Amino acid sequence: MPLLNDILEHNTAFIENKDYQNLITTKTPNEKAVLLTCMDTRLTELLTRALGFKNGDVKVVKNAGATISHPYGSTMRSLLVAIYALGAEEIIIMGHKDCGMGNLDVDSVIDTMKNRGVSQLTLDTIEHSGIDIQRFLRGFDDVTENVRTNINKVYNHPLFDKSVPIHGLVIDPHNGALEVIQNGYEHIKQ
Repeated sequence: MPLLNDILEHNTAFIENKDYQNLITTKTPNEKAVLLTCMDTRLTELLTRALGFKNGDVKVVKNAGATISHPYGSTMRSLLVAIYALGAEEIIIMGHKDCGMGNLDVDSVIDTMKNRGVSQLTLDTIEHSGIDIQRFLRGFDDVTENVRTNINKVYNHPLFDKSVPIHGLVIDPHNGALEVIQNGYEHIKQ
């Protein structure tokens, strides 16, 4: 059975059984925090359990590599909206060990694009419009440095409230162990 059919069948039972009732919460985070993390499937349940969060505790922003790629892109916008409109008072930026974006082979990704129908002409057109495809797709070399870089991007953003603590963490996707990269309380400006 195709995935969408499975989803819709499950959803019908979910609603009929009122399974949603145990998940009801508000749109403001109970723990007053927003978490930027990676979209890695190993983190879906592991990170909430390893950090002690439950449904409704934090706003979660996920992308490939937990990376802020543009100062005025959707990731940064989400963090700012979480703080200024949705009640978050702290930011957690959490990378993870063994991340697929670490040392990503961009040439292999581009070859796969071509094999799936993206033409060289399309890639050339994008390059000629000023987008460096290699840079756009590139990941990072070191997860700890990536977390630090992202903390600095947020902290130095002209729209960021410098009194908001930004915590930096790295999680092990195999067992949930955390490494503190930055304790945000030690870096806030009063």
